[in-house]
Amino acid sequence: MRNTLEKYQKTRERTEKLCQPLENEDYVAQPIIDVSPPKWHLGHTTWFFENFVLKNLDKDYKVFNEKYDFIFNSYYESQGERVSRVERGNLTRPCVKEIYDYRAYVDKHLLEAVSERELDTEVYKTIELGLQHEQQHQELLLTDIKYILSKNPLYPIYDKNFLEEGEKSQNLDKDNAKEYIKIEEGIYEVGNTGEEFCFDNETGRHKVYLNSYQICNELITNGEYLEFIKDGGYKNFSYWLSEGWEWVKNNNISHPEYWKNINGEWYHFTLNGLQKLDKERTLTHVSFYEAQAFAQWRGERLPTEYEWEVAAPKFQWGKRWEWTYSAYHPYPNFKKWENAIGEYNGKFMINQIVLRGASIATAPEHNRVTYRNFFHPYLRWQYNGIRLVK
Repeated sequence: MRNTLEKYQKTRERTEKLCQPLENEDYVAQPIIDVSPPKWHLGHTTWFFENFVLKNLDKDYKVFNEKYDFIFNSYYESQGERVSRVERGNLTRPCVKEIYDYRAYVDKHLLEAVSERELDTEVYKTIELGLQHEQQHQELLLTDIKYILSKNPLYPIYDKNFLEEGEKSQNLDKDNAKEYIKIEEGIYEVGNTGEEFCFDNETGRHKVYLNSYQICNELITNGEYLEFIKDGGYKNFSYWLSEGWEWVKNNNISHPEYWKNINGEWYHFTLNGLQKLDKERTLTHVSFYEAQAFAQWRGERLPTEYEWEVAAPKFQWGKRWEWTYSAYHPYPNFKKWENAIGEYNGKFMINQIVLRGASIATAPEHNRVTYRNFFHPYLRWQYNGIRLVK
């Protein structure tokens, strides 16, 4: 119990710490449907604990505000009506202070309820899921904040000390040169054993047959991608999937998200503000369409999620979410969690692409080799990168 309470407090405090650099006005903006206002993240993660833990744990518990079910429910059909996702940015009320009061109220009651009762295993599992869920939203907070600030022509700095770009690419070090790691053909096991926490979409450990392949030990850099641009990569349909080419034409796409060409020099917006593009740094904020087109231009390809998982122990990962060429679908013997929690992953297993690894925005201790992230192929506001296979 003590470890659970400590983890709860630590997780909740980190979420609020991520919001400390914000001004009140920053909490409300929602430039696109895929980005949620920071104050909605603060409220939604709190609603999760109130709705799925406190209401079931304490029958005498009085909710902070009965209308919050409608405001802070995300996609749980079983939990009733909710505000449209695209309308989250129009919620000027509740104000920021009231949402922080809401967080404090729920924290106080949950910690009291947990410390005063003997809890069964299922309650602990729900609390743990809530903490994992909040850690996911911590990453979304950072990426959403970046997108929100990027739309401000003043290019405001979120945190001048945030190391967004990570370390310089290892391939600049002669002792750690870029190389391709060979994986022999054979039968391999993939998926999580379930012995420690994992999401339901990771379970169903099973065997897969892989042909031999070679996977690069390094992610693609800004400089490498810039060569693709200079060579007319965004103007040559032959590199692109049909759907990707339509996306390029319809949206006038000519470079990764946040890149800007100013007087012939490339810059990109970061959480440190607008910075000159460093060609040696790791590429980020590209869509699956762009990742696939770049691979085609290079005469290589993206790994499948199985190829990535099998090879991952042989290279460093965790700087960028890495696009795979695998559709997001259930593993053999996949079984959704019961009740409302069952809506967490399974219902999104259509028209999305799997990403593997983690990013510099991922919460501490929230990455594992079996983690299956997933997004639509056109999205690129997350810290997405490219690793190639040949």
